Amino acid sequence: MPLNKVIATTLLVLISLTVIGQNQSENYILGRINFEGLTKTKEVYLLDILNPQINQPIDSANIDQKLQILKNLPSVAKAEYTIKEENNKLTVTYKIQERTTALPIINFGGIKGNIWFTIGGIENNFRGLGDVLLAYYQNNNGRHSGEIYFRKPRILNSEWGYSFSASKWSSREPVFFDEGTVDYNYDNNGIALGILRNIGLRNRVELTGNYFVESYEKTIDHQLESPPGPQNFSINKFLTKFEFNQNYIDYDYFYLKGIENLLIYQNVLNIEDGSWFNSVQFQSKLFLRPRKKLNIAVRVKLAIASNENSPFAPFVADSNINIRGIGNRIDRGTAQFVLNVEGRYTLYHKNHWSSQAVIFSDSGTWRYPGGKLSDVFNSDRFRQFVGVGIRLNYQRVFGASLRIDYGVDLYDLNHRGVVIGLGQYF
Repeated sequence: MPLNKVIATTLLVLISLTVIGQNQSENYILGRINFEGLTKTKEVYLLDILNPQINQPIDSANIDQKLQILKNLPSVAKAEYTIKEENNKLTVTYKIQERTTALPIINFGGIKGNIWFTIGGIENNFRGLGDVLLAYYQNNNGRHSGEIYFRKPRILNSEWGYSFSASKWSSREPVFFDEGTVDYNYDNNGIALGILRNIGLRNRVELTGNYFVESYEKTIDHQLESPPGPQNFSINKFLTKFEFNQNYIDYDYFYLKGIENLLIYQNVLNIEDGSWFNSVQFQSKLFLRPRKKLNIAVRVKLAIASNENSPFAPFVADSNINIRGIGNRIDRGTAQFVLNVEGRYTLYHKNHWSSQAVIFSDSGTWRYPGGKLSDVFNSDRFRQFVGVGIRLNYQRVFGASLRIDYGVDLYDLNHRGVVIGLGQYF
């Protein structure tokens, strides 16, 4: 066959296949979505999340996208689908294996001179509608804290939702003066109400108002002969918080892949004297899966606030928050940079159980109150902790990961500590 005829025939076949593919795409429409395996989760909730376009054209990419959305839900342990075609209409049936979403909250940590624990519970699929209900008690060196929190992501099939919380936070806070460190008993009692707006399935904005009372009382067991600072004081405040969240993280059992960005702006009004305080925080999480058994997790946090020369600065260095092993409220600042890196390697994975070995690096630096922004790059402020840990995971319960980490100061091996809790560190 002459070359020109071969080329012409090949082109004709390719064009025919393209036309056939286009015609199939146009002819097949979504007729119905079914769910199998639901026990607690309500079908109306899943339909609201998926928002299927009934009697509209559909393709395999759209079906796969909806499948991943289901896999990302706290209530879904495993999901797959089957397709049935009749009269050019597709019936898509998602087969779902649910998991328990009621989980105890158990966290524990300690270094020499500071022991804390948290106990409570969280339900991530309250009433089978994807609502969140949380309650916990925390004891930090004998000081009592707690919170009750409720969140409804969607109201009546809409893109709107709301949240409510009542909280009490009590801790022993080191406050840093030129003369030395003075310990205060700190209390924060507040009530908050928020409204949120979902933008598609991956983006969300939220506005929260929080009225709270801050109280400080100087402890009696201090080391300075004449400790500076007031003996006690109390302030009534109102906080306005705006959040913008982008979540492009996909779940495959306990493996994560993707990125999540969170931007938070806070404005605090001191009701007593009418003064204002502002802060901006940006946090990004990145999850990679370069190999089947390896998950790499990275968290970056940047924060800056009004640079008042006050010992009661908003950002802290804390084992339970950002640097494992550093202790409780070791440092404070009005600007902050924190980098957490983890390598999670699967040692065992069978049925619903798995275990992971973890190596991590937690580092951070702060601008002291009243200082310059360039102080963040001062090597004297930099803290670097490295360590190892282990995770024990049970996939049938959302967030059921027992976490044990041990961190050591890379520049001072005498500074070290263990952090124990449920759920990944980030």
